[in-house]
Amino acid sequence: MKRGSRVAWIMFCCMLPALTLLAAAIGQPVARPMVAQIALDGPIGPAAAEYFGDASKRAVADGAAAIVLRLDTPGGLADSMRQIIAGMLASKVPVLVYVAPAGARAASAGTYILYAGQIAAMAPATHLGAATPVALGGGRPMPLPKAGRQPASATTTADDETAADDAESHKAMNDAIAYIRSLAQLRGRNAAWAEQAVRGAATLTASEAAQQRVIDFVAADVAELLAKADGRKVQVGERDVTLQLRGASVREYAPGARTRFLAIITNPTIAYLLLLAGIFGLLLEALHPGAMLPGIAGGICLLVGLYALQLLPVNYAGLALMALGVGLLVAEAANPSVGAFGVGGLVSFVTGSVMLMNTGVPGYGVNLGVIAGIAVCAAGLLALIVWLVFRSRRAHPVTGDAAMLMDTGELLEPVSAGGEAWMMVRGERWRVRCDTALPAGAQVRVVSRQGLLLQVEPA
Repeated sequence: MKRGSRVAWIMFCCMLPALTLLAAAIGQPVARPMVAQIALDGPIGPAAAEYFGDASKRAVADGAAAIVLRLDTPGGLADSMRQIIAGMLASKVPVLVYVAPAGARAASAGTYILYAGQIAAMAPATHLGAATPVALGGGRPMPLPKAGRQPASATTTADDETAADDAESHKAMNDAIAYIRSLAQLRGRNAAWAEQAVRGAATLTASEAAQQRVIDFVAADVAELLAKADGRKVQVGERDVTLQLRGASVREYAPGARTRFLAIITNPTIAYLLLLAGIFGLLLEALHPGAMLPGIAGGICLLVGLYALQLLPVNYAGLALMALGVGLLVAEAANPSVGAFGVGGLVSFVTGSVMLMNTGVPGYGVNLGVIAGIAVCAAGLLALIVWLVFRSRRAHPVTGDAAMLMDTGELLEPVSAGGEAWMMVRGERWRVRCDTALPAGAQVRVVSRQGLLLQVEPA
């Protein structure tokens, strides 16, 4: 073999492995990035915060290139909202917040979450805004203090108390404004409108939000969202990341069993019913010792209900009124008072039920239909107890001397005037005295009793 041929053959043998690897790489399809989708539907609460935290950690562990947070919420609890936003800011991958489907909203707490995302997008026919904070003790937005109002003095007056309340409201309002402005500045969005959403409960549609730089763009579906986000540079922590999401696969991350259970029991209406079931279960066990089932079921329901209540914005004045109402209703059942305890207990119970979670936080109020149904049932039970009390007072006695008086019976033998004889009354033989002479078989009526001797008269 010639020298040139040998050199060419050696070069070919050296390049053969590289050519083989190149051919294999060309023959294999390029792996598509994976995007995790997390859906927050309904009020923002402890269950939603736990769900987002767990799902986002699982998505990062699975190698997700980004997280799509699909949002449809009327608002929710401030603590849960801040927990979700803290998780978004600490996430190692970009979070794309997407208000969808058509007709969805990102109101109140949802507006803050939308501002916190690296990418903010909305589907057509959606809206956002109305982010004014609500005081946990009442159902109206917190007002700003009036100009010129002086601080409260040592002497307490009605005006001073109002000033103190306004000062607290002012602090909470300013805190909310500063929070959403900081998110807007972090993501380069419209901070002025964010302040209007908090201060004046302003709202925007999807197209208006895009025009005013509140969101990045409008997308009809997740595929369009990823396509429009592709190539954009976002900040994740301290580093800049260019999104490569076009054609990415989407994986749903559904809530786990614990999260679903937490979502059920933290529903205010469910927590309310669990609390009632626990109270009445324990009462039944106390009235009927040894029944077992009411006590066990009541204890479980009461503990689960109390666990749910400590996660919810409970008005403790309402809880105290409910306890007082239940106590008065039980007192009415144990010692009937012609409705006095019962009516007071019913009014107290219904008032406390309405106040229990009437905080103005969207989605966190007990269903009024449930309260009305329970109130009607309690009123019916109270009316039944009162009716039974009056019926028992009008009823003829069935035991003792009072029951025997005016009973009639038959003489078993003749009796002379002022004499004694035997008679049959209520299936029993009694010795009787009569002031009138009567033959055997005559019907007589009992008028009094002296020991074992009955005084009778002709019936």
